[in-house]
Amino acid sequence: MCGIAGFSLFNFNEGGETSLEAMHKAIHHRGPDASGMYIDEHIGLCHRRLSILDLSEAGNQPMYSKDGDLVIVFNGEIYNFLELRAELENDGVTFKSHTDTEVILELYAREGTKCLDKLNGMFAFALWDKNKQELFIARDRLGKKPLYYFNDNGRFAFGSEIKAILALENIPREIRLDAVYDFFAYQYVPDPKSIFKHIHKLPPAHYLILNKDGFSIHEYWDLSFKNTTSASEDANKAQLKTLLEKVTKQRMISDVPLGAFLSGGVDSSGVVAMMAQASETPVKTCTIGFDDKAFNEADFAREIAEKYETEHHEFTVHQNVSDRLEHIVSFFDEPFADPSLVPTFFVSELARKAVTVALAGDGGDEMFAGYEKYSIDDVENKLRSKFPEAVRKSVFPHLAKLAGKVPGTVGKKAKSLLTSLSHEPAMGFYITNSMMTDEMWQSLVKPEVAQQLADYHPSQYTLDMYNKADGPDHLSKILYTDIKTYMTGDILVKVDRMSMANSLEVRAPILDYQVAEFAATLPSSQKYRDGEKKYLLKEVFKPFIPDSLLYRKKMGFSTPLDEWFRGELKALSESRLVGTQRGLNDVFDSGVIKKLWEEHQTRKADHGIVLWSMLMYQMWFERYALTQEVTQQ
Repeated sequence: MCGIAGFSLFNFNEGGETSLEAMHKAIHHRGPDASGMYIDEHIGLCHRRLSILDLSEAGNQPMYSKDGDLVIVFNGEIYNFLELRAELENDGVTFKSHTDTEVILELYAREGTKCLDKLNGMFAFALWDKNKQELFIARDRLGKKPLYYFNDNGRFAFGSEIKAILALENIPREIRLDAVYDFFAYQYVPDPKSIFKHIHKLPPAHYLILNKDGFSIHEYWDLSFKNTTSASEDANKAQLKTLLEKVTKQRMISDVPLGAFLSGGVDSSGVVAMMAQASETPVKTCTIGFDDKAFNEADFAREIAEKYETEHHEFTVHQNVSDRLEHIVSFFDEPFADPSLVPTFFVSELARKAVTVALAGDGGDEMFAGYEKYSIDDVENKLRSKFPEAVRKSVFPHLAKLAGKVPGTVGKKAKSLLTSLSHEPAMGFYITNSMMTDEMWQSLVKPEVAQQLADYHPSQYTLDMYNKADGPDHLSKILYTDIKTYMTGDILVKVDRMSMANSLEVRAPILDYQVAEFAATLPSSQKYRDGEKKYLLKEVFKPFIPDSLLYRKKMGFSTPLDEWFRGELKALSESRLVGTQRGLNDVFDSGVIKKLWEEHQTRKADHGIVLWSMLMYQMWFERYALTQEVTQQ
């Protein structure tokens, strides 16, 4: 696990080692154990190392092939590297280290870009081929590890985080207005965009080839739902259990202390259970709780910890959020507003005191239909089917307006439902899950900004993925959509930044691409059945998790936002939201912002989600758009 960065010297002189030094200083937190640089007349590469495998200097990077013709900087873990190493050794290849990095080098030497087909892991790497005079940059299939690149008039740079690119001289910081709109709709900026016009994300399962003539981007894998298995439910259950045990055990290979995040939910509890089975010593587990019982899952986590006799660690988020928030948010170098970033930071900080590697349950909800939104979507589609299209499109928008005049939560929910039902299922899914309604956006956005955006709408991102999905039914299409959007752009970004902020590596067994491919073949009825979410996954975990935990209502990694803005975060937020400073006021009407703030403080309405997105945007803007400073405090 590490951080990588670099630049091309084909068309622009970046300043040599001084520039590389600035880049890897900006991402020091991703790898405090060692650093290294490579530069020649064409390419500069740098690396920050968090030592996990082969702690000796033989594992330091940049790493070179034996003939010196290949140079690589690598961030991540290859879980099947031992099998690949054995395969290469059978072909006569010798190794000088015990790292997965060297396996990538040797595999590329033999198979070129096709090496990606054999790699199972989370990764982003850049490999310089001196003979071809080509830079080969790749990202893992599901997007566990990030990769950003800058491209403008022949000038090219890349990094694990945007701040590494911003560390270079004269990088334009022009903000994309469509990305701002996306952010307030989704709470993140979806790939391949970034918040900056000239900086982009390399999408998951893609690679980039750069040479003196320019660059090209290629997709090497995609998740398909079209081939539904005809195997029995019992057979699928047995296969899934075997697969999950295998991928969990693979992720327990480490030369440093290893543990697990334990939320008390189905996925993390299942992972801990499988770890306990495979471990000869007690598993180290870490849990975050809240004073507010409505958001606290610590008791459930403790029940699992006691069952498997883990070495359990707990941290309760008391009245200490405002003291740390600026530091926490600084690790996001583009706007990001999933509020669970706060507990994710604290659980990572807690875990790092005991371990260097932690396993987590990420991916279960997207692969096996675990979110409450899938139940809501199911109800909406059943209602949608009871009304003719003409009625839905002509009558329901008017009813939605009337519902909007009803005060309180009931009116708000009725309006959202009727608005969603007036559209087709894909658009309805977007509307129900959008973090800002069109009405709210239109009330906030300045006329000149709206004019520049013209007819752009963030829903296109959801609709494009939905239409690209090849599944046989609506559920499979929205699962594909969430895997390609919400999981990649939100969940995995949050976990990467908050774990790396604490120099902690997080591995997610359920996010193994083989698990994803298997889950995609399951009929939808084995994921969502009669209102029961994650049906087959729960059947697999049933022998390991008490029913009281397995079938309880999902809480998620939530935070008490509404009350935070009336208490803990009031002072910090008011100065940023209700003022004349640049940032929010470049996009939104300051009078409307003030009105929302006052309504929230007087409890006339709950605007916690919108206010949080605004706060996150403003805090990002102050650090990354108004200043040239890119390192953490």
